Amino acid sequence: MGRLTIADIELHYEEAGSGEAIVFSHGLLFDTRMFESQIEALRDRYRCIAYDHRGQGRSAVPDDRSISIDTLTEDAAALIEGLGAGPCHFVGLSMGGFVGMRLAARRPDLVRSLILLSTSADEESAENLRGYRLLNVVAQTLGPAVVARRVMPIMFGPEYLQDATRADDRRRWRRVIGGNRRSISKAVRGVLERESCSAELGRIQAPTLIVAAESDAATPPEKSERIHRALPDSQLVRIPHCGHMSTVERPEVVNQTIARFLASL
Repeated sequence: MGRLTIADIELHYEEAGSGEAIVFSHGLLFDTRMFESQIEALRDRYRCIAYDHRGQGRSAVPDDRSISIDTLTEDAAALIEGLGAGPCHFVGLSMGGFVGMRLAARRPDLVRSLILLSTSADEESAENLRGYRLLNVVAQTLGPAVVARRVMPIMFGPEYLQDATRADDRRRWRRVIGGNRRSISKAVRGVLERESCSAELGRIQAPTLIVAAESDAATPPEKSERIHRALPDSQLVRIPHCGHMSTVERPEVVNQTIARFLASL
């Protein structure tokens, strides 16, 4: 593990393996741990780098009221350059995908290929905004642990949540959500206030794998389909019986899907 100063902030990152670089960009409320299975599966063939976004995980928290997706995109570019990892295979889940699309469009020199998991090029839907903003206010005021139970069905699919054999796993991820600092509200605001990047998709040159989870409540598969239609050099894979956190819920399927895509390049 290491620390890298990016402009005005210090980011936490972890690195394993050697070869072509794969950079993993996590989703909101989580950190590098969501990619543990993928790194374990790929580290014997690739240089795997996972990092925590500013304001999340073990990275430093800025003074800003909101952490914009544009700022996170600039962070990703600076991290890749700072670690000499470009051009890389960039893997982004949800918020990490927001970053990945903007990075591939704005800095094509840094992205060899793009892997998008459960993400969207759209702004946050109006129907979600009120509820998410309320959850954010409660988490900022009383602490994320208070809303962790309510957040679980948004982040995980019903098949995973009802699987009796994965009770310990669920408790672990609920602790991760509840263990966030109250300052996580800054990252949440950045996600909720983001603008659509649909107009930028035409600038993406990198071959792209798009993975949609069929039971994803946070980012329905139709959003992945729209990205796929906008990117001629893209593949779309749908994972059944899987919610938003595909890297955790169906790790073997995700690992195999990513490995096949990388091999095809």
